[in-house]
Amino acid sequence: MDLTPKEIVEYLDKYVISQKDAKKTIALALRTRYRRMQLDEELQNEITPKNILMIGSTGVGKTEISRRLAKMMKVPFIKVEASKYTEVGFVGRDVESMVRDLVINSVAIVKAEKEEENKAKIENYVTNRIVEKLLPPLPESASESKKDDYQRLLEAMEKRVESNEMDDKVIEIDIDSNVHVEFADSNLPPEMVKVQESFTKVFSQMNKEDKKKEVSVKDAKIMLRAEAASKLIDSNSINAEALRRAENGGIIFLDEIDKIALSEKSQGRNDPSKEGVQRDLLPIVEGSSITTKYGVINTDHILFIAAGAFHVSKPSDLIPELQGRFPLRVELESLTEDSLYQILTQTKNSLLKQYQALLSVEGMALEFNDEAVKAIAKLAHRANETTEDIGARRLHTVLEKVLEEISFIADTYKDQEFIVTKELVHDKLESVVEDDDLSRYIL
Repeated sequence: MDLTPKEIVEYLDKYVISQKDAKKTIALALRTRYRRMQLDEELQNEITPKNILMIGSTGVGKTEISRRLAKMMKVPFIKVEASKYTEVGFVGRDVESMVRDLVINSVAIVKAEKEEENKAKIENYVTNRIVEKLLPPLPESASESKKDDYQRLLEAMEKRVESNEMDDKVIEIDIDSNVHVEFADSNLPPEMVKVQESFTKVFSQMNKEDKKKEVSVKDAKIMLRAEAASKLIDSNSINAEALRRAENGGIIFLDEIDKIALSEKSQGRNDPSKEGVQRDLLPIVEGSSITTKYGVINTDHILFIAAGAFHVSKPSDLIPELQGRFPLRVELESLTEDSLYQILTQTKNSLLKQYQALLSVEGMALEFNDEAVKAIAKLAHRANETTEDIGARRLHTVLEKVLEEISFIADTYKDQEFIVTKELVHDKLESVVEDDDLSRYIL
């Protein structure tokens, strides 16, 4: 997490074009969290995160900014849609489940780290168990020369197992019946989850015998890795560390928040669930204690990033108490023709690179003329202007339309180059873009 705001913005520039204000605001929010962790504990508790409200049309980079950041910082992160939650008392998901989802994500991150730390021990356990099945043990009465031969054979077999040479062989392995089974349904109350897990333990105790199963060596490795991890890694320490990380570094990205706002024009005032969801969100965003199956988590220092298009409603249509919980507001600008061109040419792993990589599997060398790329950006921008503005997502539809026929016959271009030209782009798209009715259905 030790990255300066400038370094964070530079990283985001590789994946998200324009939106400098949004990048700067989020970079500062993350750096402030790092600064807070360096202070005395007493002062740490006084500094609360400045939650962010991002306002912008679909496809301008709201979700991508947050997703890339979480990946880079390796912090617990979840993206949820505000519209899928309902007020307590209504059928549906309650808002507390988003915090439980965050803890589950945090546990997965910490568990993966611990498994990486113990990778050598886990792989050693897996290899030994498989080799035991492939090579029966020598009788104790075997001579020294036989034991030496067996040891050399054992070492050779270990190498073959590690190099995946034996993956197709079928062996019978004993599966430990005491391996812990987790229930990860965050919508269930923690008490109900514990009851389910208690039943699982009771039934596993009743059937203590290890289960024998005939599987390939390849599948056995997967099963035995899970068994080794449960034996070698302390789950209590994982849970404690996961809760700590979720509390101090967790990010909840609350998308579609405009869908629970009640605009004066809409008849939403008759829908108590929308306002109820906002009121249920209040204590979580402000700071409260939520019980999860891994322990109690305090939400005081979780960073909430809300986002919405606000086409029908506006931020002031949210209840005043919730508005006050999102002090930082940033508006994302709509994408221009030049922005769409930069998205295609300057972003890391851009759509053009993805299509080139996919068709290279068929042996085709796909190339895009610069004029063709500009034409794609221009026609995508025009489609956004004449129909609904869906931002960069329009590029997916436009490119698929241009490359549909090429992709279908790609195998006939094995070891050949195919250049996408401006003429080809116009031939495939211009008539569709010009016809407003057609573009609404096709693009």
